[in-house]
Amino acid sequence: MYRCLLAIILLLSILGLSSPAWSAGPSGFTQADRERLVRMEATLNTFMKATDQRFQDMQQDMNKRFEQVDKRFEQMINFMWILASIFTAITVITIGFALWDRRTMVRKAVDESVDKIECKGRVAQFINAIEDIAKEDPKLMSILKSRGLL
Repeated sequence: MYRCLLAIILLLSILGLSSPAWSAGPSGFTQADRERLVRMEATLNTFMKATDQRFQDMQQDMNKRFEQVDKRFEQMINFMWILASIFTAITVITIGFALWDRRTMVRKAVDESVDKIECKGRVAQFINAIEDIAKEDPKLMSILKSRGLL
């Protein structure tokens, strides 16, 4: 039994030593691996620089667009102020015209009323003068009575 066990251990050790893990040699980085790692690091650095440059370009482009939008909003706000000013001016002018027209009409109405009052006063004076004449002239008195003026 001891021989059998020794034969199995010997067989397993021969199989274990002949495996590729033992025959490959020492594991670790070789000079080629180090050079490959340096090249990858250099490539990665250039890629990162290019990516950073792209992001900076995109940020500058976005800043320019935001400035353009800000300018456009400022122009629109100025335009709205102009429209509000025009509307206010038109409203003030319309109210001013209405007040001026009303004053003009009131003056005209007052002048016409004064003329009518003066005319009525003259007519009354004229009637009084005719009544005085009619007191002396019976013919005129009969005419005025027939017309209902006395």
